[in-house]
Amino acid sequence: MADNNTVARPYAQAVFDVARENDALDELSASLAAARDLLVDGQVVTFLGQPSLNDDQRLEFLQGLFAEAVGKDSVFAGGSRHGTNFLKLLLENGRVAVLPEISQQFEALKAKVENSIDAVITAAAPLSESQENAIASALAAKLGRDVRITTRIDENLIGGAVVRAGDVVIDGSLRARLDGLANALTK
Repeated sequence: MADNNTVARPYAQAVFDVARENDALDELSASLAAARDLLVDGQVVTFLGQPSLNDDQRLEFLQGLFAEAVGKDSVFAGGSRHGTNFLKLLLENGRVAVLPEISQQFEALKAKVENSIDAVITAAAPLSESQENAIASALAAKLGRDVRITTRIDENLIGGAVVRAGDVVIDGSLRARLDGLANALTK
């Protein structure tokens, strides 16, 4: 059986192509993010899997959830023919559970077109604005893309930071240095 990322790839590409043709990348991005948040814990998917529900009932339920989460005019709440057709296609093929992965792959396609990348900085302590800007500038120069920064705090790092941007991981944490030293001493 294929993993969810493999299954999601053609759906993400198809919905991306439609969104791009209709100049709706940001709108669809927001709707897919809402879908990801609603479906990530699996409870909605479990409910939708009940054999007593038909596809029309499942579609109505999903559109109601999206209307509540994003607004009744959102793409998946019935505000778009393309959004409704996309949900129907996912329901018919039993693929609603891969919406979180579709969202993730859609965002990667969008970032590629926009020549941007999301970077997550995990630090032991909060970073100042100047530190964040310096890291963003250095990453932008290294990667040749616009960088959007998100920061997280992990006190287990002891000091320093770990930067993740796409496939690039820069581990400048004190914990990594101590682990490296411990490995060197035990050899």
